[in-house]
Order: sequence, then C-alpha cells, then structure tokens
Amino acid sequence: MNDPTPHFDIVHNEVAHRFEVALPAGLGHTDYRRVGNTLHMVHTEVPEPGQNRGVAASLVAAALDYARANGLRIVPMCSYVRAYMRKRPETHDLLAPGAHV
Repeated sequence: MNDPTPHFDIVHNEVAHRFEVALPAGLGHTDYRRVGNTLHMVHTEVPEPGQNRGVAASLVAAALDYARANGLRIVPMCSYVRAYMRKRPETHDLLAPGAHV
C-alpha cells in the first residue's frame, strides 16, 4: 500500500535552533528559541517552489514530536505553527501554560 503522506529528510539543527530540510529550491525550516522547558516556535519558512507540498507541516510535526518526546511545551509564536496546532486538537496538550492557538 502506498503512503500518501510526503516524506522529507528533516534534520534537527540544534546549533541553529531549528528543524530543517534541504530542498532543490533551498532550505525549509521552522525556528525556535529554547526557554527552560519550552520551545518558543518563532518562524517557519519554505522556499516558494516547495510550498503547498506538506513541507512546512512536516517541519512543524517534527518539532512537536521532538517536544513530546522530551517533555517540552510549545509557545506557538509563529502564525503557521498556531494554525497547524489549531487544526490538530491532539497537539493542544503540548501548549505551555498561558499559550494559545
């Protein structure tokens, strides 16, 4: 059976504080600031030729999976991360106290 979900080789670049993927058109990434036990998700960017292909969603999903696996909470400062989480109630338990989508 074919998996319709696109697969991207996402790397957690801890030095640059982001999750990234190399695309033919350039680097896609979602950036964060680590503050204590929270990831402040501050920016998501995908080069235009890579947009609308699931790249940004895959990047954010990787960041949220990392947070969940490491007992971290999320402060969604990036509008894309807020929209992503708003559409997925199963991610709401990751929200830091006082954070909202």
